[in-house]
Amino acid sequence: MTPKKLVLIVVDGMTPAGFERALESGRAPALSFLAAHGTYQRATSVFPSLTPVCLSAIATGSGPDVHHIPHLVWWHRGERRIVEYGSSFAAVRAAGVAQSLTDTIYNLNQQHLSRDAVTVYEALEDAGHVAAAVNITCYRGRTRYNPTLPWVTKPAYGPKRFFFYSLFESDPTGAPLAVRNRPAGSVDAYASAVGRWLVTRDGFDFLAYYLSDFDYASHAHGPLGADEVALVRTDAAIQALLDAAGGPEEFLERYAVILHSDHGQTMVHDAAQLELPLARFADEIVVTASNRAGQVYLLPDARVEAAELAQRLDGERAVETTLRREGDEAVARREGEELRFRPAAGGWETSGDASILDHPDALHRSWSALANPNAGELLVSAAEGWELLDIGGRHHSGGGSHGSLVEGDSVVPLLTIGVDAAPSRITEVTPAVLAHFGVEVPSSMRIATPAHAA
Repeated sequence: MTPKKLVLIVVDGMTPAGFERALESGRAPALSFLAAHGTYQRATSVFPSLTPVCLSAIATGSGPDVHHIPHLVWWHRGERRIVEYGSSFAAVRAAGVAQSLTDTIYNLNQQHLSRDAVTVYEALEDAGHVAAAVNITCYRGRTRYNPTLPWVTKPAYGPKRFFFYSLFESDPTGAPLAVRNRPAGSVDAYASAVGRWLVTRDGFDFLAYYLSDFDYASHAHGPLGADEVALVRTDAAIQALLDAAGGPEEFLERYAVILHSDHGQTMVHDAAQLELPLARFADEIVVTASNRAGQVYLLPDARVEAAELAQRLDGERAVETTLRREGDEAVARREGEELRFRPAAGGWETSGDASILDHPDALHRSWSALANPNAGELLVSAAEGWELLDIGGRHHSGGGSHGSLVEGDSVVPLLTIGVDAAPSRITEVTPAVLAHFGVEVPSSMRIATPAHAA
């Protein structure tokens, strides 16, 4: 039997509590309808739980150890420069506007994303299906697209139906300009118009429909404030798909659905500069930080080791946990105590204080982050309520943020309708999509990892 077409809806930054509040409030009829017809659970994100890392994990069905995107901002060892995907406008200016835009729009997909990773679009279209993507930043596909703006000349390579913030469009849809008024929800309004056009024409087998405005509002107003500012707009963007099919019931007659977010968010009240407690090593290291996660890179002539840097961060109120590799082990450090761990048959081999990594799926997520060749030698997970200043000196104090190992940053709502799978990690979504279509799951998505462990 031919499987139903499938729509993947990713609501950036929506927490499980936010999703559940939306259903209870009566202010989200589209979400409520889908939830009434689906199976709901909570799932874990990756570490660091930052959008480029998370969206790459969703699109490739693999963790940072496979897809190689380490953070919102990172040190490119080969090119000896900062890569900044857009922590803030000030951070983009500090990294160089032209370079930052090139990294975010092009290099993330064409250079930084590992060639060993396979995207959902590549896997499906190689099997003869038509994939579509709207606004999702991990979009790598086989089809070449020239930009819509005359002064932008580089092509991008996406799926057969490809729409990226009005900059690349596989088809003329009449959608309004995406970036005309971001605070008022223009990005999701663009996605809504494109999604309506696609569903009206039934123009895909698989659609990745990414809605980013909820996260934008949550950064400004906090997770609770986002309910008031952005929930109705987010729900309307989902309702647009249902209406385009002729109504909610007609939509589910045609499409299976997976709906989830990429990460959670927690409130932040204080901000710290990660470079300050490590200032004496400034000539030997590069520090990259943003939101609620940071990285420290050792320069080639560094005399200091990651273990000493971790000790230097003991007692820093903004730092909860540091992570590093020592030989074939990983080491997590918190408040002067350490936990050593490594994969073992059927689980993990550990020694030390297991409570150091008492966060959801923390051993697996930490190991994957440390195994990323683009990651720093020391990874930092921020303490509750704290954010780490980006390279432009900006933060979201008084609003929401994410990136750390803590539960609020790391757990997402996940709803499935008509899919014979129950993903418990965001990395399991693309394998579930491929299985739905009867497409063989690539080996990059079947890396042997221990079962979930605390």
